[in-house]
Parts: sequence; C-alpha cells; structure tokens
Amino acid sequence: MLTAAMVCTLTACGGTAPTTAPAAADAGTEASDAPADDAKADEGTDSADTPAASEGGSGSLTGTLKIGMIGPLTGAAALYGNAVTNGTQIAVDEINAISSDFQMEYQPEDDEHDAEKSVNAYNKLRDWDVQAIVGCVTTTPCVAVAAEANNDRVFMLTPSASATSVTEQGDDIFQLCFSDPNQGSASAQYIKDNNLGSKIAIIYNNSDVYSTGIYQTFTAKAQEIGLEVVSTTTFTDDTANDFSVQLTDAQKAEADLIFLPIYYTPASLILQQADSMGYKVPMFGVDGMDGILGLEGFDTKLAEGVMLLTPFSADAKDEKTVNFVTKYQDSFKEIPIQFAADGYDCPYAIYEALKYYADKNGGLDVTGKSNEEICEILVSVFSDSNFSVDGITGEGMTWTANGEVNKAPKAVVIKDGVYVGL
Repeated sequence: MLTAAMVCTLTACGGTAPTTAPAAADAGTEASDAPADDAKADEGTDSADTPAASEGGSGSLTGTLKIGMIGPLTGAAALYGNAVTNGTQIAVDEINAISSDFQMEYQPEDDEHDAEKSVNAYNKLRDWDVQAIVGCVTTTPCVAVAAEANNDRVFMLTPSASATSVTEQGDDIFQLCFSDPNQGSASAQYIKDNNLGSKIAIIYNNSDVYSTGIYQTFTAKAQEIGLEVVSTTTFTDDTANDFSVQLTDAQKAEADLIFLPIYYTPASLILQQADSMGYKVPMFGVDGMDGILGLEGFDTKLAEGVMLLTPFSADAKDEKTVNFVTKYQDSFKEIPIQFAADGYDCPYAIYEALKYYADKNGGLDVTGKSNEEICEILVSVFSDSNFSVDGITGEGMTWTANGEVNKAPKAVVIKDGVYVGL
C-alpha cells in the first residue's frame, strides 16, 4: 500500500508496460485520522497565480492534456510500476473514448525504483512538456522528484508513494493511496474490531521509512485501544534474507498474529521460513504486500490465509470494479492488484478535477496551458472540500489541504490463490 502504506520503500513484472505515444517505456475513514472537514482549503482567491473554483457558470473541458507516469517498469519493484502504468493506460483510453473534445496523451517513464533515475525520468517528461504526473510509484524516488516538481510547479498525484515525507515536499503533491500513518492506525483498529488477534508480534524494516512509519502509528494506536504487542523485531535491507530470529521471538512470545508492515519480497521469505520451522500463525500486512501472489518462484500456497489492508479487492461485485478487472485481464492476462487500481483512479481524479474547474469557470481548454497554470488549477480543486471522486479504490474520495486522501479501508484474505474480501 509503495515507496515503501498500505502500500508503503521489490520482484518480477506482473504485466507488460503498454506501448503509448509518444514514448514507451516505493494503502479510509480511519485510513485518515483527520476528518475530511479538516481539509478545507482556501476555496478561492483573486490571485491570477492561484485560480480557484468560483460559483456559477458552466463550461466544457476541451483540449489535450499531457500526463506522465514515473515508476519502476524494470528492476526489483517492476511489479508495482507495471501494475500502475497498466491501470493508468486503461483509464486514459476510457477517458479518451468519452469525447474527442478532451484527450489525454500519456507517457510512462522507468525509474527502476531509484531516486536519481527517477529525477532523470522527470526531466524527460519536462522536455516533453508534461502538464501533470501520475507518480512516482515508490516513496524514495517520489520524495526526490516531488522537490523538483514543487520548484517547477508540476502537479503530482502519486498512486502509491505513501510516506508523509512525499506530501511534505510541497502543496502540489497529492496522494491517492493511504498515507503510512493512516495505514498503521487503520490496521490496528481493524485487527481489534474484528478480533483477529490478541497477542501481536511485529516484524518491520527499520531502514525503510515506509515500514517504520506504519510500525510507529500501529503501535501508538494499539496502545490506545488496548491491543497487546508481545514481540517487536526488525531487519534492514541488508539483512532481509534470514528471519529465523524474528520468527522465533514471535513464537516464544506466543503471538497469535504477526503484523508485517513490509513489502512482499521479504514477506515471502518470512512465509517460507515460518513454514520450514513448522510455525503456523496468521499474518496481516498492508499495501506493500500486495503483489506477493505474482512473485516469480513463490509458492502461493504459503500465503493461504494471509490478510492485508487495501483499498481494492478484485473480487468486488460493483460494476466499476468488474469492468476494470475484466479489461485488465483481457489486456494483461492477469488479475489486477491494488497498484493497478490506484493507477486507474489517478487519471480519472485529474479528469474530474479539470471538469469541476471548467464547470465553475465557464469552460477550460487545456491545450497549450503551461504546467504552472494546470498545477494551480488542480491544486485549487483538490484542496476544495466540496470536490470528491468516486473511484474503484474508494467512493467519495476527498483530499486534505496537506495532500492526504480520505477513503474507507478494506481488508482481503488470500484464499485458494486469490484475494477475497473479508
């Protein structure tokens, strides 16, 4: 839920990045401790630098908007990046089919989950005259790019970079995913409310901002609501190959559930080593674990019964989700994970924001608009507490003034090799 929460900072590609013109190519309500009302922003100023939605009038959205995507399309985190760009491509195609009056040009760029390469990808998009960016996909690259984007006034809507350090880079950076703090507190509350465990062990990556952030808010919430944590152990990126000490500590503490605020690659090793030890205990993760079923060489039977907090369940029966899952399977021959759904919702959120502005301001033609102009328009709308979006990762999504999304969390369990809603 990633950076990384949830998720939050990696394995084989889940699908092939789509070919697009002109280029090819680190997770609710209680998912936000701050109520949506706290998100009220200045809904208008007379400043030409900050166009705001004004009351009255109606108008059409026209022109062609250039949107880019930055994420890992190759390398260890490619499963995340390809899922995002695949979902984004489906949304762009759907939006372009609505009317020829408004179109999106889409260009994804590969950053290999590397901050320096992510900045290079951003510069390529700047040379292309990008007007808004979906990304970055993972947190560390997103922090690096967000600082540049804020300086250049390029609007960014990240599908999955969940650390608070992302939105702290500027007022033009918004998240469609749960933030790390919200993933942690929401997970603790969900475990407590649904009686999933009474003695909790935690294994987290203390060298990773995503994992550490979720751990910290989980433990704070657990203490507040009386959820007992009996074991806390850590690892780093350099030691993420042997988890026998961590699992033994949880077993000795008689934990009846292990909370894993980590990515799916170390999680897969934990499941393998727990199995080899004969240690059977329920495990609960966040959005960073989404994708474990697509990990090359991993025996998915080991993940049977694993639970995770996520804003998307591919088995949901609502029309929007069914249509998306069908199109995704037809196009990429696999079931979409949460990152694909987040990628799908991002272009629609930008599209709805531009329509919202056009309607309130007598129309909007985006062709030739500078990235600065588009940025101020989108910031003004996303910061407007009256603006909301219905997506497949949440209905009535709103954003706070600091860029966090408000939407309800969901949980899934892995059953017979697929995600099933809890």
